[in-house]
Amino acid sequence: MKAIVFADVVDAWSYVGAVRFERAAALYTIVTGEPVEISYRAAAFEAPAAVEGVAAAARITGIELNADEVVPADSTDAWRLLTWAAESGADVQRELLHQLWRAYFLEGTDIADSFVLASRAALVGLDLETADALLASDEFRTEVADQRETAAAIGATSSPFVVVEARYTLAGVHSQDDYLRALQSIATQH
Repeated sequence: MKAIVFADVVDAWSYVGAVRFERAAALYTIVTGEPVEISYRAAAFEAPAAVEGVAAAARITGIELNADEVVPADSTDAWRLLTWAAESGADVQRELLHQLWRAYFLEGTDIADSFVLASRAALVGLDLETADALLASDEFRTEVADQRETAAAIGATSSPFVVVEARYTLAGVHSQDDYLRALQSIATQH
């Protein structure tokens, strides 16, 4: 089963929902033996860092958001890096996305800073010099714009917005159990 999650690096609801969906997908795989391949794409919008309203939901999920330290940032360069990371595999992309979410929501790091981005890429095993060169160029800018246009075209206005098997959608944040039930239901229909 394949899933695409439209999310944003600077949106706390994306972080919470994606973590819950990933856990549900892992449980689904444990129960059924069928893997769920998850990839990420840039959402159609850049959400403001309204961390305060998400704090309780995040805490339930095991994420302690640090609202006082958030540095507002444009996530375009982060998504350029994440799009490149996807070429190394979904696991690498997911690992980098989680690094960026932690940097932004927990550590108060400026994720629009190219040094921060390249360093986080290196932490997940990507080449630092290649990441630096990519960020100094316009590489993947068109792809990120295309991802955002696709999200807008399919009506992905809630975050995260999950598309499973290119046909079923799960909009907004749900509980881990609800995500698991949705995957089980999709499997019986597919």
